[in-house]
Amino acid sequence: MTPNDLKPDDWRAAIQSAAHTQQGRLHRTPVQTSGLLNDMAGVELFLKCENLQKTGSFKARGALNAVMGLHNEQRERGVVTHSSGNFGQALAWACREAGAPAVVVMPSNAPKGKVAAVKGYGAKVVHCVPTLQARESTTQEIIERTGATFLHPFDNPDVIFGHGTITLELAEQAPTLDAVVVPLGGGGLISGVALGLGAMGSTTVVVGAEPEGADDAYRSKKEGKLLPQENPNTIADGLLTSMGRHTWPVVRDRVSQVVTVSDEEIVSAMRVVWSRMKLVIEPSSAAAVAVALKTSVWQTANTKRVGVVVSGGNVDFPLLGAPKDAD
Repeated sequence: MTPNDLKPDDWRAAIQSAAHTQQGRLHRTPVQTSGLLNDMAGVELFLKCENLQKTGSFKARGALNAVMGLHNEQRERGVVTHSSGNFGQALAWACREAGAPAVVVMPSNAPKGKVAAVKGYGAKVVHCVPTLQARESTTQEIIERTGATFLHPFDNPDVIFGHGTITLELAEQAPTLDAVVVPLGGGGLISGVALGLGAMGSTTVVVGAEPEGADDAYRSKKEGKLLPQENPNTIADGLLTSMGRHTWPVVRDRVSQVVTVSDEEIVSAMRVVWSRMKLVIEPSSAAAVAVALKTSVWQTANTKRVGVVVSGGNVDFPLLGAPKDAD
């Protein structure tokens, strides 16, 4: 059974439980606005700034909920995941909060800053060659050797419901939204948002934002079946992953549409947010902003108020040099 198979009352209970778990441990991230962006989009935009969340992304919400949902014995044996960045950092932090050992399998080409952050939160990093097969086989070897519990970066109900707490905050910070734009990679974030809105009986439309160079969700929605990611190529490195067993049904049934944007549009959106709003956002976040700035998306609907989930702000700054403890 997937989260999509449950009833709205179940979604509500799971998200409220996650919010209780997160209370006092995570930030209630702000919503920011910009007159310039409103003029560019032709609608009012409300940016939910998860780039200011613990560990620099929304991932901390799902990671904390999943780790705290484990039995004591599971936490004692430790937790393992594979991640090239944001979820690895989030899981390392969540395990530190829970007093559980954490191992993060990271590809050898992972950004040094992200490797340093995972280590800084106290997790052990195990490197592997940069393929999905290597990630999974290395992770499985660790599970067999240590008895650690595997937590999937996005295709996990506790992770999904943890992300759904964003909607509880948005409902108070920016009520009566006509639409919410959410970055779409593996689908964990957008599934949480869609289920959260559904749990509240909201009529807010959910729109997925996807790079043209990694458009599996767009193609899947068009064909009505889950299609794999094929040779993704985009600056939005957080949106390279295919959807999973738990996330695809939610995207299929509860996401109104998926809109794709070019890397040029992503960079342009990132630049305007950086320069005018003074917010450091990563390319995956900028994909959602780029979709929100497409006036054509809103012209065919009676849309006036649009939320934009700014998913993270973990950007490497090569000009500043690599952290000394990253190797």
